[in-house]
Amino acid sequence: MIPHLSRLLQLWSIAAHYRLDTLVEKQDLPPARPLVKLLQMHPAAWSSKQKDNPLKLKQALEDMGPLAIKMGQLLSTRRDLIPPEILQQLTLLQDRVKPFPVDVAKQRIRESFKTEIDTLFSRFDDTPLAAASIAQVHTAALHDGREVVVKVTRPDIRQQIIQDFEILQWLGQYLEQRLEAARALHLGEIIQDYRSIILNELDLTIEADNTRRMRHHFTGSSMMYVPEVYMDSYDVMVAERISGVPISDTATFDELGMSRADLAEKGLTIFFTQVFRDNFFHADMHPGNVFVETLNPQNPRYIALDCAIMGELSKSDQMTVARMLLAVMNSDFMQLIQIVHQAGWIPPNTDKDALAREMRRTVGPMVSKPMHELDFAGILLQVMDIARRFHLEIPPQLMLLLKTLVHVEGLGTDLYPDLDIWKLAKPILTDWMKQQVNPAKNIKEIGQQLPDFLLGMQDLPSVVVDSINGLKNQSYWQDRQHRELQQLRLDMLEQQRRNWLFGSSILILLAIAVMTLWYIAIVLVILSVLLSIWRMNK
Repeated sequence: MIPHLSRLLQLWSIAAHYRLDTLVEKQDLPPARPLVKLLQMHPAAWSSKQKDNPLKLKQALEDMGPLAIKMGQLLSTRRDLIPPEILQQLTLLQDRVKPFPVDVAKQRIRESFKTEIDTLFSRFDDTPLAAASIAQVHTAALHDGREVVVKVTRPDIRQQIIQDFEILQWLGQYLEQRLEAARALHLGEIIQDYRSIILNELDLTIEADNTRRMRHHFTGSSMMYVPEVYMDSYDVMVAERISGVPISDTATFDELGMSRADLAEKGLTIFFTQVFRDNFFHADMHPGNVFVETLNPQNPRYIALDCAIMGELSKSDQMTVARMLLAVMNSDFMQLIQIVHQAGWIPPNTDKDALAREMRRTVGPMVSKPMHELDFAGILLQVMDIARRFHLEIPPQLMLLLKTLVHVEGLGTDLYPDLDIWKLAKPILTDWMKQQVNPAKNIKEIGQQLPDFLLGMQDLPSVVVDSINGLKNQSYWQDRQHRELQQLRLDMLEQQRRNWLFGSSILILLAIAVMTLWYIAIVLVILSVLLSIWRMNK
């Protein structure tokens, strides 16, 4: 049964009211024609006056809620895939979503910090600086003169997010039951993980902790600056106000004489540093969250905002990703398949030579291309198709990294299309791999773990005794299970025998009954004949 049918009907009504069918028709996408017909069937489309509204997509996604806005933000980084007239609307979703009333924002601040606005701030600006899917931001000043931004979450959106994810979970289960590719991707687990991530965005204490952690990693860095957090609660976060421009503002970079090439290389270096050095990467890198300082145009720094969605990999997955990337850069696709096999992503009977040929055909050509010739999203779809055909298992935790790579490639394409990401990434990954296999580093890690090991040795006798008792109990349990299975087998045989006897008895009784009925019928016929003869002779 489809959950929250009324919510689906609401989404259908919103899409029909804003005549989104006209956008789909304009792109001439044959597979979407049934969707066009469906939207045109809704009564809201018949009386709508939104057909020529230049902002209808933005407004429709706003009315649909936070998840729709998040999807629009992701697509807004793909200038290579999205037509300009649609892209202009999606870009506004980065920080120009319809705000909620300032009185509501102030009330949430008062309730969060249990004090009045004037006590917290010497100045509070009513007009929002920015508004996005989960929260909006107001500028203010503390009593000591520090300029701050005050982030306040939107009221009453949690239940809608939960409803929308329950619909997505139903859809994920539906697709997993019917599509092998959905099962290989663990689509249901991905949706569940993303549900947790989005709901965590509503808790600004998590974002505050993430911001402090990232600020610690980049303290004193010449590459990136992370603002300081001053106060935080579940609904409100007060942080340092920064000065900069969005990463998409290339006109300002050109006007100030900034080197786009240097800026693009610095951005990619930051990404690989987050993934491999810190194992803590920003996973929501749309232009509304990535700014650049303009105070020093010759050596600008990135500014990281909105650290609500962060990604981490296990140590083994981190190593696997690094080795895979190096294998691709070296065009060693048999090595790539061997790495994937060791990670347990390939079924035992897979034709590894055929898989290597497919990966070389799909991924190989992109190694020698500059950024503007790459179609990362297209390549990713082809890799997913290969995963489906060869029954590969892709861990859900890597999907957030892939989503981030889509963001990074989209931002890089706009900033400096000729960037050679492979030439830049290879030495970074090579140095990181050397550090991981450095004997001195490994010995140091073993030394750090030695105290825990020695403390654990004190428990060794009890662990051994517990293990022996466990084996005894397991042996006893297995013997008991064996006896129970034997008894179950005997009971089944006895039941089969009883069923056979019962069935045989029924058949015999039926036969007797049938024979008896025939006998009675014959006797009745004979009696009838004799009676007729007697009457005739009378």
